[in-house]
Amino acid sequence: MTTTGHRQKSGLAALPIEFVGSFPDPLVRLDPVLPEVAFIGRSNVGKSSLLNALVGRKGLARVSATPGKTTLLNAFRLPDLYLVDLPGYGFARAGKAARASYRTLVTRYLRERPSLAGVAWLLDARHDPSASDLEMQELLVESGRPVLAVLTKADKLGRSAQRERARAIARALALPDDQVQLTSSRSGEGMEDLGASILALVARRAEAPNPQRSAPSDR
Repeated sequence: MTTTGHRQKSGLAALPIEFVGSFPDPLVRLDPVLPEVAFIGRSNVGKSSLLNALVGRKGLARVSATPGKTTLLNAFRLPDLYLVDLPGYGFARAGKAARASYRTLVTRYLRERPSLAGVAWLLDARHDPSASDLEMQELLVESGRPVLAVLTKADKLGRSAQRERARAIARALALPDDQVQLTSSRSGEGMEDLGASILALVARRAEAPNPQRSAPSDR
């Protein structure tokens, strides 16, 4: 797990990127077809801020003042891959119909998306996994996709606390240390390693058209 504190830039920040569109269909065809890495997390985990920091574009993914507002797949194209921003989960004000619609969208995307190379699963480094995080873990395990647990807001913790929280979250989710990465969209911490991990997922996908899927351990 990454704990270095100097300002880092992801390798993705040097690449051209464009917003492709927002889509309600989890199986929408993106042209050209390229490997996709999806980002998912609770509605207040800092997903948009992390995406902006990762690609070095402040306003690429819009940071909503209303958590849980986004209900579509937002796709961003780099030269050799797409980054797909999935709607946030666990928003308390969402009604029963909205929660059902969300689950259908995300479940179908994770299970059926043929070009999905892996998932960056965002978790707040300051807190233990919530009930909705554990529900998402079950869905990720069931999907069989490669998953990287990305801990956000690491800058709000001291160096020793960062290490302790990373180990505690890894234990809570039964994950190996190398499947957990500390990040901060504010300080840039962990961005270089996260970018490298994403490119590795894409390269692995390219080397094995029908790879054996792996997922976070079931608890």
